[in-house]
Amino acid sequence: MSADRTAVLKFGGSSVANADRMREVAQIIKGYLGRGFKIAAIVSAMGSTTNDLLAMAGDVTDEFDGREIDQLLATGEQQSIALLALALKREGIPAQSFTAAQAGFYANGFPTEGRLYRVNPTAVTEAMGNGLVAVVAGFQAVTDDGDVITLGRGGSDLSAVALAAAIGGECHILKDVPGVMSADPRVVPSPIKLDYLSYQECMELSSLGAKMLQARSVEVAARYEAPLYVASSFTKEEGTWIVKNIPISEGLIIKGVVHDDKVAKVVMMGVPDVPGIAGRLFTSLSEIGIGAEMIIQNNMRGGLNDIGFLVRKENLDGAIDVCRNFSRDVEAQGVSFNTEIARVSIVGAGIANHPDIPPRMFTVLAKEGINIDMIASTALAVTCVVAATRAEDAVRALHEHFIEEEAV
Repeated sequence: MSADRTAVLKFGGSSVANADRMREVAQIIKGYLGRGFKIAAIVSAMGSTTNDLLAMAGDVTDEFDGREIDQLLATGEQQSIALLALALKREGIPAQSFTAAQAGFYANGFPTEGRLYRVNPTAVTEAMGNGLVAVVAGFQAVTDDGDVITLGRGGSDLSAVALAAAIGGECHILKDVPGVMSADPRVVPSPIKLDYLSYQECMELSSLGAKMLQARSVEVAARYEAPLYVASSFTKEEGTWIVKNIPISEGLIIKGVVHDDKVAKVVMMGVPDVPGIAGRLFTSLSEIGIGAEMIIQNNMRGGLNDIGFLVRKENLDGAIDVCRNFSRDVEAQGVSFNTEIARVSIVGAGIANHPDIPPRMFTVLAKEGINIDMIASTALAVTCVVAATRAEDAVRALHEHFIEEEAV
């Protein structure tokens, strides 16, 4: 193996949850070094630290202050990098820890949802060139003003992929599962581990609810064609490669079945059917950092339309405020919302070439007595909005039909 092969290893919170796990991670890194890799490690906060810090903030105040929350949350990863560097040195492995500022991560945007715009890893590459393992804080960056800003849930994945792209290395995401699975193991008893996924399939799975990787991290990997590998930090089982072109096979068409119950439905009712209305509405949402998904406009009589869409539940209050103000401005008929829904999706690059797949999905749900509220499709996925109480039933039925039966 080439002596100058480079990898960025990302270790999630469960992988570095305590001192024993830190020592285990040090051994994993030692193994990579023995195989000829130069290593940078991106590390998340230990265990439930991020949630614990958020809970502490909630005990202090009911008011959300994004800047101070970012300052608080960033301390979790800073503990992890110092501890892992110490664990590596204990094993005789030269190491140096880096905060996001020291590693050259820059972002802008809304607090707690920062968007990377530059990675300048000079200090990291110099350390690696001198034979050190660079241990870098994930999930965070700095603004041009020098403030800490975090990168959203799963942001350590984004940190790892961005660093790999910047230094021209592979990115290995090491977690508490053996790879990317065809469904959530907590929902489906026997999901299949996928050996390969295309960037596009993985991005679709992540954006539709799979908790394996942050969707934005896969987008960056695809843009820069950074080799992405997902495996376990607890076992030596072979993981999943996420690449531009997967090996030729006419195997499973549907690669995954996912659900997302962290969404809510908003409907603007009786909106005047005039040009520019939708643009104004969704611009108003985006200006406060709220993204809309599954946008559907229903044609009605009398020059009025209903516009329905999904938002993240944590953004619902803000979305309702915007929509109510907008409804008054354009003299619409009102706003409704529903939090008791979930979306269920089947994902696979072959969907566009198989017109039988959407009706098969609808038939499976009908046999389970599951009503469909909204439907959306892309070249890679078909998504149905269903009652939240039936989402897991839907996942199990669809997984059995499209994956378990097809794999036999």
